[in-house]
Formats: sequence, C-alpha cells, structure tokens
Amino acid sequence: MALLEIESLTVRFGGLVALDAIELAVEKGQFVSVIGPNGAGKTTLFNVIAGVLRPSSGRVLFDGREVQGSRPAHMSHLGVRRSFQVGRPFSSMTVRENIRVSAAGRRILQGLGCLAPRAANRAIASWVEELIGRVGLEDFADRRAGELNMGELRRLEIARALASHPSLLLLDEPAAGIGADGIGPLAELIRGVHRSGLTVMLVEHYVGLALSLSDRVVVLDEGRKIAEGSPEAVRNDERVIGAYLGKEGSRAATVNPLGGES
Repeated sequence: MALLEIESLTVRFGGLVALDAIELAVEKGQFVSVIGPNGAGKTTLFNVIAGVLRPSSGRVLFDGREVQGSRPAHMSHLGVRRSFQVGRPFSSMTVRENIRVSAAGRRILQGLGCLAPRAANRAIASWVEELIGRVGLEDFADRRAGELNMGELRRLEIARALASHPSLLLLDEPAAGIGADGIGPLAELIRGVHRSGLTVMLVEHYVGLALSLSDRVVVLDEGRKIAEGSPEAVRNDERVIGAYLGKEGSRAATVNPLGGES
C-alpha cells in the first residue's frame, strides 16, 4: 500500500479546472517531484494534500485513510508537514525558539507522553539542537528569524517542518529567492533529509534541481498530468519539452529546456 494515493482528483474554481482527474501514488521512502509550467496546478495539488483546499471530486488516501477535505491541523497530526514558498516563522523569536515551538506540538508530545515533564523537555531540547545542526543553522540559533536572509529562512522552514517527525514532507519551492551559489548546499540538505528515510514530495521551479533529487517525477500542464517517470525519461519526453517551450518552440529548439538534448 502506498503512503499517499490520489484518485481522480479534480479541483474547480468556478469555470476553471485547476486539477483534472489526477492519479498519483507515492510509496514510503520515495522522493517524488512535481514540475510543470506556471499555472500547471502544482501548488493546488500540494494545497489539497496538506488540507488547505477541499477538492471538487476524487479521493486522497494517506496511510490507508481517506483524508480529502481534512483540515491542515489534522493532516499535520497524521504526519504530513509542509514548508512554504513564503516562510512563516515567528519573526520575533529566535531560530531555536521557532523550532522548539514546532517540536513541542501535539505529535511529538504524544510520543513523549510516557516521560516525566523534565525528561520530555530534555528530549525536545536535544531534538531541537539536532535539527539546528542538521540544517546548518548552528551560527544562527540565537538570532531572531526576522533577521535571517532568504537561504537561512529556507533552512529554518525545513527544520520546522521536520520538528514533528513527519511521515511525508512537502517542500514547496524551497529554492525560491536563493541565488545560484545557494542551490548546491540546499540540494545537499534536502538529499540528506531524504536519505534519513523520510518520504518527500517537492514542487520546484528550478527543474534541474528537482530532477537531480528525485526517484520519480510527475509533470503537470494546465491541470492535467502529462507525464510521469524517472528523471531521465521525463527530461526527454516530447510532451514535457513542448509544455515548457510551447509547440513552436519545441520544434525549433536545439537545447532541451530540462537539461538534455531535444
């Protein structure tokens, strides 16, 4: 049984079909990226999975439970956590305090329920310090979140998402606003998160980054799934190249916009 199963998922906004009968399954431990041109429906898909948006029709099953229409807090309780393209930390709190707030949420407290309060606090504090080191924010642990640059904020967002020990991590455009010199270190961080055994889904504008990280890639265009497969198969799929360049551009191009030869 897949960790996440999506069946005939459709989302309509009035007369606009944002997602059209999407079928998707994510196995435990996989890294699946969702790519596509602007307006393809990527963020809408994440919003449904995270419980932000109720679909018009179709089913979403997480760990065997039907969850479409569940609230974000319930999805987080089940083990689905999300980082946001626009970071949402408590700007007046330090990095350490922000992560601790996330770590002390309902999910981790349930796991520590058998411990005395002092032991539980020590366990949370130890986990927070481990996360600070894992995302490379040791030098910023006591700095307020509002003072961080974009790259540091992205790392904080990932740490906050990891703090409650999720089963599925949704990364929404983690490279947005980061300069070219920051992409490599960010990729290594995300790769390390996945290697720890966590199931990851990524929506990313930088296609090369998504392809370099993924086991499998799903491509959306105008709300429909037009391709799915290995990074190499997707990179050379004419439907995908056409979606990024447009039909005329696809015929004329000598360089594949996804990083290979067309």
